[in-house]
Amino acid sequence: MVCAAKLTAQTLREKSKSDLEKQLYDLKKELAGHRVSKVTGGSASQLSQIRVTRKNIARVLTVVTANQRSNLKSYYAKKKYMPTDLRAKRTHAIRQALSHTLATKQTVKQTKKNQAFPTRKFALKA
Repeated sequence: MVCAAKLTAQTLREKSKSDLEKQLYDLKKELAGHRVSKVTGGSASQLSQIRVTRKNIARVLTVVTANQRSNLKSYYAKKKYMPTDLRAKRTHAIRQALSHTLATKQTVKQTKKNQAFPTRKFALKA
C-alpha cells in the first residue's frame, strides 16, 4: 500500500493538477486494497487505514475543487457576469440592497429643492 500517513492540505496545494490526479488514483487503489483485506479478514492495522485513506481522498478532492474555483474566479474577474456559484454569498438582504450610487441618487425636483433651500449653518452648537 502506498500512503499510510495523513496528507496535509498545504503540501497538496503546492502540487500540480497532474500530480494530484495521480495521487488520487493511487489513493483509490489503496482504498480498494484495504477493502479487499477487510473482506478476507486482514489485520486490525489495515482496517484502521481505511478511514485515513478515505480522509486523504477527501483532502485531495477538496484541493482540486479549490484550485478549479480559484482559476474560474480569476477567469471571470474581468468579465461582465460571473456564474452564481462563484459570486459572493453574503446575505439575501445585502445582495438585494441598492448600490451606493442608486441609494444616493436624487430626483430633479429634490435637487432643485436642495439648491433653493440649503441646510442652514449655525455659529453656535446646542
